[in-house]
Amino acid sequence: MSRRIALTLGLLVALTAAQASTAQQAGEQQPERPRHRPLASVGDPGQVAATDGRFARTAREEGQWTAFASFAAPGALMHWADGPFEAAPWLAAQANPAEAMAWVPTAVWASCDGTLAVSFGRFRQPDGQVGSYATVWELRGERDYRWTYDMGGADVPQPPPPPPRVPPSDEVIVVPGLGLIDGKVAECPRGGTLPAPPLAIVADDAQEGGASSDDGTLRYRWEHNADGTRRIVVEYVREGRWLTALDFGFTAAGARLGGGQ
Repeated sequence: MSRRIALTLGLLVALTAAQASTAQQAGEQQPERPRHRPLASVGDPGQVAATDGRFARTAREEGQWTAFASFAAPGALMHWADGPFEAAPWLAAQANPAEAMAWVPTAVWASCDGTLAVSFGRFRQPDGQVGSYATVWELRGERDYRWTYDMGGADVPQPPPPPPRVPPSDEVIVVPGLGLIDGKVAECPRGGTLPAPPLAIVADDAQEGGASSDDGTLRYRWEHNADGTRRIVVEYVREGRWLTALDFGFTAAGARLGGGQ
């Protein structure tokens, strides 16, 4: 199923993702996720979007890295220009910046059983730079999502600045807009069976990892190549076949590759 989830821009004022800095490369695979009882209904992109929104609000109110640590699943990975690394020990050594980044999701894909989901959106750094990010969420309890993988990067080149806002007056009527989040849910298995997933082709010298939902209807994989290219691919079952929901990444020079469907 597919639906549009409307959120007021008042709730989605901020945009962000993790700043890139030098980090130690680490190719550890994420530990196997414990199996959890799925949501009462099928996957709920709205619940994932709401969690991403709380994540962003916590970053503004309590500090950027405090929020990243609070919302992280065990073994969560951050994937920056130097490669993926385990978030927890790095976050524990960081002081929060004076001003947090801000972000908002624009699309969410969820598995049929709700145990795995991916949000894709836009961020803004305190210095005004903007970019895109992808975050993988896993269900850790009845309705408790935690991020397990995060990658983002600034636009290269940066877009031109937006036009100045027109202050309200008797002659000007300002109508608040709505931010729309595109939410999609994977198709539930028919008769308990799934189509064969597509074969992933990865370079021999690439680091790679990923995971699938408990019901196997959504999966993601990340890769980091020797040439510095980093990438996440999200696939899910729709209409009885596997579709690519997201193929997103960056070159070593920071140019963006692909995006969401």
